[in-house]
Amino acid sequence: MSSIEHIRSTPGFRDSRWPPPSGMTLEENLTDLRRHADDFARRAGFTFTVLDPNDNDVIGCVYLYPSRSENWDITVRSWVRADRASLDLPLADALASWLTTDWPWQRGDRCGR
Repeated sequence: MSSIEHIRSTPGFRDSRWPPPSGMTLEENLTDLRRHADDFARRAGFTFTVLDPNDNDVIGCVYLYPSRSENWDITVRSWVRADRASLDLPLADALASWLTTDWPWQRGDRCGR
């Protein structure tokens, strides 16, 4: 929660209610993580943690959820911590490539990226 301002300024999160400006308690975060795990188990949405390959430190997150618009198959959002802001665009670009090669969706809404 040290990067709330940065995350909320990231494409895909600018008009979102998450993360809350005041942050989240550990219990609220655990509830959020459980919801994502349940979505993943039901294949209703896929959330991935982005790790630094050198030390497995969490540096961001990726969300793949069905689009609410008929124009898109999937909504693709990602963020990185503020201290890793230089990785925002490279992550989004790598994600777009990954979706093209390894996932079945043809029309991904990259939320302005």
